[in-house]
Amino acid sequence: MIAHRPTSSSFLFALCLLSALSGLSAVSPSAFAEDWPCWRGPSHDGISAEKGWLDKWPRKGPPVAWKAAVGTGFSSVAVSKGRAYTMGNADGKDTVWCFDAATGKKVWSHSYPAELGDNLFEGGPTSTPAVHDGRVCTLSRWGDVYCFDAATGKVRWSKNVQKETGAPVPSWGFGGSPLAQDNLLLLNVGSAGMALDRDTGKLVWKSAKEEAGYSTPVPFRRGEARLALFSSGSAFTAVDVRTGKERWQIAWDTRYGVNAADPIVSGDHVFLSSGYGKGAGLFRLGDGAPKEVWKKRTLRTQCNPAVLLGGHCYGIDGDTTGRPVLKCVELKTGAVRWSEEGVGSGSLIAADGKLIVLSDKGELLVARASPKEFRPSARAQVLGGKCWTAPVLANGRIYCRNADGDLVCVDVRKTEN
Repeated sequence: MIAHRPTSSSFLFALCLLSALSGLSAVSPSAFAEDWPCWRGPSHDGISAEKGWLDKWPRKGPPVAWKAAVGTGFSSVAVSKGRAYTMGNADGKDTVWCFDAATGKKVWSHSYPAELGDNLFEGGPTSTPAVHDGRVCTLSRWGDVYCFDAATGKVRWSKNVQKETGAPVPSWGFGGSPLAQDNLLLLNVGSAGMALDRDTGKLVWKSAKEEAGYSTPVPFRRGEARLALFSSGSAFTAVDVRTGKERWQIAWDTRYGVNAADPIVSGDHVFLSSGYGKGAGLFRLGDGAPKEVWKKRTLRTQCNPAVLLGGHCYGIDGDTTGRPVLKCVELKTGAVRWSEEGVGSGSLIAADGKLIVLSDKGELLVARASPKEFRPSARAQVLGGKCWTAPVLANGRIYCRNADGDLVCVDVRKTEN
């Protein structure tokens, strides 16, 4: 979404004159600002088109706009039309939160009974709300689906898809975020997903009663076909969005069924990666089943997916129980261009050719995406605790959270003196 600017030249002149006379600093509108309405952003690839944000900070870091406590979990933030949405768990309940994106003032919240589910980790929600056409849709780890009015928080409909369909709950609960596609809501539930009518919650199609993986459905097109990639614990399957018909499948066995990192579709290729020693692979799409180009253990993304920029994948290699590093890997060959310690089991997104990295200990870093080196232009400690959740850039603000539910918004809008 392009930032709104006054169009009157006289208004602009008056504004500039007032600033010059007063000596007060003013926030400069971004050259291109953008909402982030769902997991991995509007393009579903972890990359924002936003430009004009501050990528160099003073030693003390960027200003903190606001903070909030949202409960235990790993849900990221969705930002749309001036509102920020996320989820957390406390006192035996999941809560969906809606804040004013600029000030942090609570606009509305909704809670419902939900187990913490702290099986070998802190627990709490792991999916991110999806905002689409005035609605906010959420999925709990136990199959509770809610559709809210984005402005008021009123529940339009709700249901438990696990109870309705009998699809088994994965070992660590349903982890993928909802994906809105026109009038459909896609969920990674079952062997190859399911679709609900977004307006009513009615089941449109479903897949076999097998454990789902933990990734979010990834939409893409092949000719006239609209497809989405779903993970199970042993494969990634391309499905026709409208009908649920399975088009092709790539076998991908990962220990404990943890296919959690979203695949990356780039032209005629699909990139897959997972942890627990599995590694990565590139596959070429054609008329039939995808053909393997390469498989290597050069990038093993256990939790968060990589981002693809300029023919290179940037992501976290290694498991939370080991010594993970940030890596740059060439997509075409799988060759490692560089690796960087210190980020741990963190996460990253990208914008304007730069990486926005949040370390697992809460350090926020910005560095130009380059296959030659990793050289941060800005870094600041913005959180403590365990930070596995991907940061979000939207309209000149970066949102970060930790497992305990501490949410912080820092202001990276450029200012004029």
